[in-house]
Amino acid sequence: MRTILISYSAQGFDLLRGVCERAGHTPVAYLHARSLRPGGPTRSGAGDVVGRIVDALPDGTDLLIPGRKGMLPHIVEGYRADLIVCYGFPWKLPPTVLGATRLGAINVHTSMLPKYRGPLPVNWAIRNGDKEIGVSIHWMESEFDSGGILAQESGIALGDDVVPGPLWEEVDGYIERLLPLALARAEAGAPGTPQDEGAATYAGWMEPEFARIDWSAAREKIHHQVRAFRFGSSGRSGPVAVVADHRLEVLRTSLQPADGIRVMCGDGPVWITESVAVPDSGS
Repeated sequence: MRTILISYSAQGFDLLRGVCERAGHTPVAYLHARSLRPGGPTRSGAGDVVGRIVDALPDGTDLLIPGRKGMLPHIVEGYRADLIVCYGFPWKLPPTVLGATRLGAINVHTSMLPKYRGPLPVNWAIRNGDKEIGVSIHWMESEFDSGGILAQESGIALGDDVVPGPLWEEVDGYIERLLPLALARAEAGAPGTPQDEGAATYAGWMEPEFARIDWSAAREKIHHQVRAFRFGSSGRSGPVAVVADHRLEVLRTSLQPADGIRVMCGDGPVWITESVAVPDSGS
């Protein structure tokens, strides 16, 4: 099959390309989004990401970086591709794009669909205190992450301190194992297993209030809030809290007695084991 690959990084493209080629398929173009929304502002650091993608771009492969969706159906149609393979794309692709290849489009999603549809499934799993996540590969439809499931497997553990690098390495291993099966089923025209709409949940962008700690909340909720914030920001910052009239960025907490600051929550104590002071707004 001739495939068009969609991803968020040079590493993501390399992963998809390697799996496709080993399965006997030919990637003919890469598609990457520089903005979170069509027509939106370019993301901070997007130039560096694009540079890394270009540096690793195989000879003879086009890189498409659209600013809007209007021309995408015509561009995709021009490649006469059989299938779109997507892993990490913030835009909702319209039916005209999904139908611009012979078979349609499949997507890699890091949750056990229909749980956690949307852009931040891992962050929400951590926020909700889930013990593990999985990987689902499904047909793309007009609604986010809603199509029939072609391959799916759980078992990726979420420890108390989830480190992005090792987690994504494990996710990549799942993709390398599941994607060949999904590609074979897609090529055969399998519709996939329908998702249970009644069990669907959505993992959207975190609300602004998520960046502040409310000590009246349950202790486990606060602990998972700090864990999810740390994972999403690669450990560089945390939610802001007021402790003894001082503003702190809370980087790490413990539900068990530990060296640090003991703070009472709505249903018991939590220990702040790592934090940094937040300067006064006037300083």
